[in-house]
Amino acid sequence: MSNRGGKRENAGRPRGQGKYGESTIAIRVPESQGAIIKEFLGAYQQKRAGSDHEAANVDEFFTPAISDLPTRLPLFSTKVAAGFPSPADDYVEKRLDISEFLIDHAASTFFVTIKGDSMIDVGLLPGDKVVVDRSKTPGVGDIVLAVVDREFTIKIFDYGANKMPRLMPANSSGAYRPIYIRPDMQFEIFGVVTGSFRRFK
Repeated sequence: MSNRGGKRENAGRPRGQGKYGESTIAIRVPESQGAIIKEFLGAYQQKRAGSDHEAANVDEFFTPAISDLPTRLPLFSTKVAAGFPSPADDYVEKRLDISEFLIDHAASTFFVTIKGDSMIDVGLLPGDKVVVDRSKTPGVGDIVLAVVDREFTIKIFDYGANKMPRLMPANSSGAYRPIYIRPDMQFEIFGVVTGSFRRFK
């Protein structure tokens, strides 16, 4: 009997010796989200390698699931000091679909979970979901999702006195320093933060 052909015992790369140190699976993803997933996996690798870069303050990534049938809920025109406004139609100014309110361009938008408290002074708390739009052009003062040396961070985009870009935290405690972008650093603004949301219960 010939020994040629077929799978050889112990052939190939041992399990767990690949790029991510564990078994992998093949998945199909939307073409528009391919770059996002690749960057996320790069950051995941960096995190597993034990990087303690101060910049990292984001966690999970999500793509929005937009329904073909919008969910429009009542938006009350009255300001509420306490209690709940009357459900009478006189108080309903219009109906609001949350997806339409939060998302301008669905194909270029995704959600990220905030980790850490470096942005609490602009109301971004740990566990909050932020809305990131890759199609927006970042400007000075915008809150952005940036990649610094293969780690994601959400900070305020700015320029220093030397006209070099920098990423500013929003925490008045002084616990976080600005991240000055040097020429030798890997740096990309991945998208502009256009909103955020959180649940209390």
